[in-house]
Amino acid sequence: MSATIDQQPQPQPQPQPAPQQPAPGTDPVVLLLVGIVVVLVLGATGYLCVVHRSLAGPIGAVGGVASALAAAFGVALALRRR
Repeated sequence: MSATIDQQPQPQPQPQPAPQQPAPGTDPVVLLLVGIVVVLVLGATGYLCVVHRSLAGPIGAVGGVASALAAAFGVALALRRR
C-alpha cells in the first residue's frame, strides 16, 4: 500500500520591513525642562526685584539677558534635529 501525500508548495516568507525611525524633532521632556527652568529663572528674577528694590536695575538687566539666552537656547533645541 502506498499513500500519496499532496505536497503543496510552501509560501516564501516575506522580508520584514525595517522598523521605522522616529520622526526627527525635539524630545518633549527636554522642552518641558527648558520651559520650567525659564519660568523659574524669570520668577526668581521678579521676586528679587520686588524684595530688593535697590537691586531692581541690575537684576532686571541680568533677567532680561537670561530670558533672551533662554529663548535662543530653545530655538537652537527646536532646530537641532531638522
